[in-house]
Formats: sequence, C-alpha cells, structure tokens
Amino acid sequence: MAVSKCTLLTGPLIKQLLDSVDTVLFDCDGVIWRGNQAVPGAADVIDLLKKNGKRVFFVTNNSSKTRKMYAEKMKTMGFDAKEDEVFGTAYCTAMYLKTVLKLEGKVYLIGNNAMKEELENVGIQHTGTGPDLIFGTPSDWANVPLDPEVKAVVVGFDNDFSYMKLNRAMQYLSNPDCMFVGTNNDTRLPLEGGKVVPATGCMVKAVETAAQRPAQVVGKPSPFIFDCVASRFKLDGARCLMVGDRLDTDILLGSNCGLKTLLTLTGVSTLADAEAHQRSGSPQRLVMVPDYYVISIADLLPALQG
Repeated sequence: MAVSKCTLLTGPLIKQLLDSVDTVLFDCDGVIWRGNQAVPGAADVIDLLKKNGKRVFFVTNNSSKTRKMYAEKMKTMGFDAKEDEVFGTAYCTAMYLKTVLKLEGKVYLIGNNAMKEELENVGIQHTGTGPDLIFGTPSDWANVPLDPEVKAVVVGFDNDFSYMKLNRAMQYLSNPDCMFVGTNNDTRLPLEGGKVVPATGCMVKAVETAAQRPAQVVGKPSPFIFDCVASRFKLDGARCLMVGDRLDTDILLGSNCGLKTLLTLTGVSTLADAEAHQRSGSPQRLVMVPDYYVISIADLLPALQG
C-alpha cells in the first residue's frame, strides 16, 4: 500500500492503513510500555482497535514470563489483554519443540520458571534450572555428569547463567544429534533513563560460541513466532500490521512474513537508523526499513476516535 518506505503516518493515511488490515500485532516493551509504565494513550489505542473490529495480538521476545503472567501484567497497566492474545518466546519455544522439532526426550534448560512452566504445559520434561556452581578442575568440567535422556538444549533468559551451565550445554551439544534452540538474539535490554543491560542474546551467543554451533532461534525476526499466531487464528499476513520499536526484530519480522510494518519511536530504534538503512541500498538492510513510522502509537488515536 505504501508508495514509499519510512513514511510518517499521519492524517488520512492512518485510516487508509487501518482499513487495509484486519489484525494488528504489537511488540510490548518500547511500544505499549516502557519499563513498568504504559506509554500514554497506548491502552486507548488497543481498546479502540478492538472496538473497530480489529484483532490484536502481543508478540514479545521476552522469555521471562508465561502468557498468563503477561496478561496479568497488562491488566494491571490498564490494557485489555487476554492470555490467548499473548505470544512470548517462553510459550513459542515450547510450541516449536513440540510441533516443529517433535522432541522426544528431555530439554537441558538454561532458562527461568516461566520457560519451565510453558514446557510442562505441553508435556516436555526438563533439567538444568537453578544455580550450577563451579567445582573441581577442568578435567572434572569436561566430564561433568549428563542426563542421557536430554535430546535438546534450550537457552533463554537465566538469572543463574554461569560458567558451569555454559560448559554443561557445550557437553550436551557435542552430540550432533542434540538439538539447539534459543529464544531470541536480542543482546541488549533498554531500561528507563537511557540505561541498558545485557539481554538473552548474550547467553545464546555464549553457548553458540562454546558449542561452535548456531542455535535455531524462535523469537523475532524468525517467521516461526508469527506462524505460531497465524496458524492458530488463521491470519492472512497481507492483512496484518506489525507495530514495533526495533528495526532488527519487529520490522524485520514483518518484512520476513509479508506484513505491513509500523515503527514507533518510543523504544530502541530511531528514525535516523531507519533512514540510514534506506539510504544504504543494501538488500540486507532495506528489509529493516518500515513502511511507516509514528512518534508514539498514541498518534493513531485521532483516526480511531473519529
């Protein structure tokens, strides 16, 4: 629909875009909230989209919460969100193991309680969560006890990430038949006030480096996370809009899946980032240029209220 990429979405163009889609997929952090504060007007936008007959889903790379936990958080922040509208990487990773890899066996999990719960919900056994403290000598590390039932290593966000977990994952992955899945590749988590901390992608990259093998990554921009939503709710990608704040995850996911894309400038990526990709002429960078951008998703309110 867009004549040119990276167009400011304003005025009549907003209605034209919304009329062309049935479904809107939102990233969460940096789009509808920042830290623990809702983006002003975001809850109203979601309410009005639903009242206007649009289906709304929330697609996040964060693996630290179950779908239920996300829905509860969103309700406390004033959002109308149901559990089955939330697709996080804890849930989608469990579904990937179950439906795509058809795992038969246990998972060695570098992860958290939310990931444990989502694995258990689909009947997948796991081992590995909790602290794993260093002991002995390098010879002991190389011969660390392994569970013979483990058929896959899964890496998500883990508060207890350690050298011994990295080593144990490497030992499992020395078996070429052991599958290797990561929740997402985001390396930095932006916080309020311009601060950042290392994110899950750093843990995935550490295991990839040690194992000398790439992980199969479930989260954005992998098409699987959209397929997870689309297959369940029979979505037509051409009638979907992906709204996000990161060019390399949200917007690239939209491009990979044939969705319309909208960048909001309340999070990580800037307009200058998008324009630099557009000027580059590089096919690898052009796919990260959004169709449209807004300062905040609250900019959609006038068209929805009208």
